[in-house]
Amino acid sequence: MDAIVHAALDRARPRSDGRRDAWTIGEVARLAGVTTRTLRHYDAVGLLRPTGAAAGGRRLYGRAELLQLQQILVLRELDVGLPTIAEIVGAGDETVRRGRLREHHARLLAERDRFDRLARTVESTLRSFEEGTEMAAKDLYAGFDSSQYEAEARERWGDEAVERSNASWESLGPDGRAAFGQESAAIGHGLAELMRTGADVTDPRVQALVERHHRQIAMFWTPGREAYIGLGQMYVDDERFTATYDAFAPGLAPYLRDSMAVYAEARLS
Repeated sequence: MDAIVHAALDRARPRSDGRRDAWTIGEVARLAGVTTRTLRHYDAVGLLRPTGAAAGGRRLYGRAELLQLQQILVLRELDVGLPTIAEIVGAGDETVRRGRLREHHARLLAERDRFDRLARTVESTLRSFEEGTEMAAKDLYAGFDSSQYEAEARERWGDEAVERSNASWESLGPDGRAAFGQESAAIGHGLAELMRTGADVTDPRVQALVERHHRQIAMFWTPGREAYIGLGQMYVDDERFTATYDAFAPGLAPYLRDSMAVYAEARLS
């Protein structure tokens, strides 16, 4: 047993060229920005096995495991579930794994570009408020392409809900949709300003803006207490929504979530 421990420790030491072959669980956690609990869970479910153990039973991970953890974390960022991740990283064919990695890379680049477009649209809207100018209606939606997420929406909420929402949106007409975008920007700008001044989420001014937000949502779907709280949580959990709100001011998504929870508890059933 001592020989095994010493061999593991030797692998964890830097080689003559300065490179290493193994890292302890604590080192991997710090490198990847995850917790050791997460790594132990990945081990327990067979997603990421350590390559060995050091003194005291500490798990050791090699370079192959570090690369596998990177792929796991990328897939988690893309909201892929653990069972699906296990199928992908467990593929024995290296060609298949590289192909999957290329797909994920392309998706990440597409998401980056989409967030850049959204940020530019919100920036233009904020500038129009600050300069007292009016954006052209078509420019209010320059960064949006909701069609690519329709399949996801249908899976999450069902065909009927999506069809009803689409019909409501179409019924607004160009002027109504432009007014909707302006109201959304006004709410986001107002909340961002109150957050900057340190206003508590229970502040009546904050709650008045949240009421306007709820009224906008109700144009397509009327959420009750639990649904509205859940919607606020989704603004934080889903990076697409987080980016939209945080473009007004960093941290606005969780601020809105907490404000929505206060409103829901006080006003909705």
